[in-house]
Amino acid sequence: MARQRLSGVKQEAAARRRMQPAHRQARTDLPEFDRLVHERIRLGIVSALAINASLSFNDLKRVLKTTDGNLSVHARKLEEAGYILCNKFFEARIPRTEYRLTAAGRRALEEYLRQMEELIRTTRAE
Repeated sequence: MARQRLSGVKQEAAARRRMQPAHRQARTDLPEFDRLVHERIRLGIVSALAINASLSFNDLKRVLKTTDGNLSVHARKLEEAGYILCNKFFEARIPRTEYRLTAAGRRALEEYLRQMEELIRTTRAE
């Protein structure tokens, strides 16, 4: 019996499905991570603030080994989401910026860590 030919796109998709292990094809219950926290720099910011009452902009920059622009963009996204608070002030005529984690930010980090731990347990069990 002759096999019906699939279009090029359908052939590629079918080939990818055949190459994936069976457990990968069946997994649909993976957690939906909070994209705000999942990004490396933002995860670093909330993690550092979770173990410190507050950190300055320069402290965060040093800990995360990132640039001024990169840190400010990611911190602003977290601030807009209500995950961190930003306090700008002058100290001896020098502008300072300090960040603190909010209750919502702590909950988001705890949920992210819970989901990651569940993913790790699931992966190790398979």
